[in-house]
Amino acid sequence: MSRAAPGMVIGVLLVGVLLGLLAVFIGAPIGTALAQSRPPATTKPSEPVPAPEPPPPPYEPQLLKLAEIMGSLAYLRTLCGGKEAQDWRDRMGALVEAEGRTPLRRERLTSAYNRGFRAYSLTHRACTDGSQEASTRLAGEGERLARSLAGRYGG
Repeated sequence: MSRAAPGMVIGVLLVGVLLGLLAVFIGAPIGTALAQSRPPATTKPSEPVPAPEPPPPPYEPQLLKLAEIMGSLAYLRTLCGGKEAQDWRDRMGALVEAEGRTPLRRERLTSAYNRGFRAYSLTHRACTDGSQEASTRLAGEGERLARSLAGRYGG
């Protein structure tokens, strides 16, 4: 018969002493403390942890700004009866399809689009000269931003 190493015996004794002290401080009997330290017999299998989202690309801020501009243009062009009003929704759908690799990324892009749409819907209730001027200005800003993104990051 083999004998346990002295260090192992001391370790087991220390664990017992610590559990006993813990039970005294908590006010629970030793048996209860030991019973609580064991895992329950019927544990559910743990749910798989979703993979962490990959870091955003370096152009993420510009892409979100572009999505916001597209939302603003979708609202303003619809308000003013622009022929290409639906095009902005379609372009946003294509952007989400191309760049929305994860659910969180799609959510960020969609939120930016909706933020742009809502921002102008709060202040522009009818098509005015100001609405048309804002639309023209946003189209120019969006075009510059799209060209910059394409030139710097490809595509």
